[in-house]
Amino acid sequence: MLIANPRATRTPYPEELRRILSIEKAEQSRSWLSCWDKISSPATPLRELPGLAAELGIGGLSLKDESMRSVLGSFKALGAPIALVRLILRLWPDHGLDPRALFQGRYRDLLTHFTVISATDGNHGKALAAAAQTIGCRCVIVLHANVSVEREAAIAAYGAEIVRIAGNYDESVEEAARLASVNGWHVVSDTSYDGYEDIPRDVMQGYGTVAAEVVSQSNGRPDAPAFTHVFLQGGVGGLAAGLISYMWEFHGAHRPRFIAVEPQQADCLYQSALAGQPSRATGSVDSVMAGLACGETSPLAWKFLQPAVDEFMTIRDIDAIDAMRVLASGSEGDIPVVGGESGVAGLAGLAVLLRQPELASQAGLDHRSRVLVINTEGATAPAAYEELVGETAESVLARQTMWRADAPARQL
Repeated sequence: MLIANPRATRTPYPEELRRILSIEKAEQSRSWLSCWDKISSPATPLRELPGLAAELGIGGLSLKDESMRSVLGSFKALGAPIALVRLILRLWPDHGLDPRALFQGRYRDLLTHFTVISATDGNHGKALAAAAQTIGCRCVIVLHANVSVEREAAIAAYGAEIVRIAGNYDESVEEAARLASVNGWHVVSDTSYDGYEDIPRDVMQGYGTVAAEVVSQSNGRPDAPAFTHVFLQGGVGGLAAGLISYMWEFHGAHRPRFIAVEPQQADCLYQSALAGQPSRATGSVDSVMAGLACGETSPLAWKFLQPAVDEFMTIRDIDAIDAMRVLASGSEGDIPVVGGESGVAGLAGLAVLLRQPELASQAGLDHRSRVLVINTEGATAPAAYEELVGETAESVLARQTMWRADAPARQL
C-alpha cells in the first residue's frame, strides 16, 4: 500500500526542528564515535548498482551499505552509544568528562554501579550492550517473545543481562520502563513517549552520521541533491528522522523526495499518516523484518516525518526476502551485497512500486529518477539469513571479494 502525505512541505528546515536535531550536533556525534574501536574508521561504502537500476527502469540506484559500519553489523552502532554517552554527561555535569575518553573506557571506576536498560528487537540492544561494556557500566536488555535465540546470544556476548517476556515489542518497552523505575536504572530507548525525549533524540542524532557521509560521497550540493528519491526504513521512525533532519537542513527546500517503508503487519507510520498524528499499527507486528516490527510511532520522530515524508508505504515479508536475494546475487553484474531482513526494506519498497506503473507514477518514479536506499544491516542473524537467501553471508562476501578483484577487467 502507498499513501501520499498531504502534510509534506518543501520549505527551509524549520528552526524548531533544528533545536532538536542539527547538522552541528550530528557532526559532533560523528567525531565522538570515531574514537570507539567498534566503529570502522572509513565511511561505509556508497555502492552504485547500475545493473539493477537498468533492470528496474530508473536512472540510477545507490546503496549506502551500513552492514560494513561495525562488528555489530548495523547502523544501530551509531545511535545507542551516542545516547549513552550524552546521558552520562548530563548525569555527571561537574566531572569534566571527555566524551572521547568515555569511548576509550577511561571512566570505568566512576560507572561501576551505573545501570542502563532497554527493550530491543536485536540491533539496538546489541549496540547498547557493546557500548556499556566499553564504557564500563552495567546493561540489562529486555527481549520479547519473537526475538530469536540467535539474536539473544549476540546481545549476551557483549555482557548484557537478558530479561525475557512473553509479549510483543511494545510490551517489552513497558517492562523495561517498569524495571528501571523499580531499580533506579536508566532507560536508553530509541523510541520516545510522554516525558521521555532526550535519549531518543540523542539516538536519532547519532544516525545523522549516515546522511553526512552520503552527502559527502555523492558530491551533493545544497541546491542540487544527488538523489531525487530516498527510501527509508520505518520502525518507530528514528532512522528516518535522523537522516531526514540532516538532508533537510543541508538541502532546504531542494530536499529529495522521502518515502518511508515498513512491514504491512507493523504499519504504525502508515497509520500515523492516515490519522495525522502518532498512531499504532493495525497488524500482528510480528515480521521477518525484525528491526521494523514496531507497533507504535515515536512521537519525537513524527515531528520530522510528518512534514517531510512525501509517501508512506507498506511491504510484505516476501518482498523483503526477494530483495535480500537480489542483492546477494549481484543483479546484472552489480557487486553482491549482504543485506539483512530489515536492511533491504527500502530496496524492496522501490521494487514493489516499480512493478506497478500507477504507484510508480504517484511516487514520481521514472527513467530519470536517481534513488538512494540504505542497507541498514548485514546478516545480524546468520542462520536466518542463510535460510532466507539460500546461501551463507560468508559465501556472498566471498563473491563480493571476487567481484572487486575482477573490477579492473570489467572496465576494459
